[in-house]
Amino acid sequence: MNSSLARPIVIENVLLNKIRGKITYQSSLSAHDSFLLTYVKSYDDPSGKGYQRPVDIRRCNDFAFYLSKGDEALFTSLLLNASSNWEFTPYDKQRPTFGRLICKAKASLMDGQHRLGGIKRYIQETNSDMSVPFVAFHYLDDDEEIQLFNIINTKAKGIAPSLSKYLTRASDDISWIATELLVRGDSPFHHIGSIVGKRNKGRHITLQNLYRTLKYMTKKPQCSALTKEVKLHLSLLYFNSIKEKFYPQWIDYKGQRLTHIVCLDALSMAGSDLIESCINEDGSIDYKMIPKRIEKLKGIDWSTDGPLKYIKGISGSKALAEDLTDRMLV
Repeated sequence: MNSSLARPIVIENVLLNKIRGKITYQSSLSAHDSFLLTYVKSYDDPSGKGYQRPVDIRRCNDFAFYLSKGDEALFTSLLLNASSNWEFTPYDKQRPTFGRLICKAKASLMDGQHRLGGIKRYIQETNSDMSVPFVAFHYLDDDEEIQLFNIINTKAKGIAPSLSKYLTRASDDISWIATELLVRGDSPFHHIGSIVGKRNKGRHITLQNLYRTLKYMTKKPQCSALTKEVKLHLSLLYFNSIKEKFYPQWIDYKGQRLTHIVCLDALSMAGSDLIESCINEDGSIDYKMIPKRIEKLKGIDWSTDGPLKYIKGISGSKALAEDLTDRMLV
């Protein structure tokens, strides 16, 4: 995440405030300077501290069209984190909360990337400039910034549940396991899953989908008590074994139901019983038993026109899970 500036930028007519003990700055700057002074922490940043979803060009275009309505096109302030790289100087001692900012580095754009994207397109097409309002925190650490972003977007306008699960992966074991199943190259979900919750061709399983299905698979008492690393290993072993057993069906989403959510949930429910049966009284796990049991699923017709064609919802998943469990544990 590169926040350096070629030269400092000065912002005039700034109000200094405090919000719950945090210093904030409020003012406006030119659109041109707003592009120079902000950067986005993408969710897949190598630092592990990114969180922003990819920009949706359609939303940017919609906002640019909205701005074309003229003075009636009002909009809310950008929300920034200056990370203590902006210095405030009051104009005089009688008014200590009114002055200028010397910006020595870029601020993280916490909220407003689609507004800013729309502004950029609008001024490019109209060859104009405009004033962009902002509120900037003087300093938030990475975790505070992520937490505030998550609260704003889940309580106010709603981010995708998948991205919310991604943001809580450090404090929630199932979120962490689900994320690992999407980012690891040795995972069967690596090429068919989406972290940010946006499905597209080839990526039809979201992080939220995996989170829910893993809850089913790890809910039994003995499995629930295992460490997240062991749960991840079991998840990889279980679903990789299924993928190897039914490889053509795994990669054919259109013609086969194996990786449809209703069937994945059923597999997880059945997997819960299988994993529990592989945990010995002393807590050791018979890992070799898992692929052996999955071999007993041979002969199942997963095709979209086969006997599983009409299963739907949680009731369908439960009914299918009972059949899968009976096959594996006989």
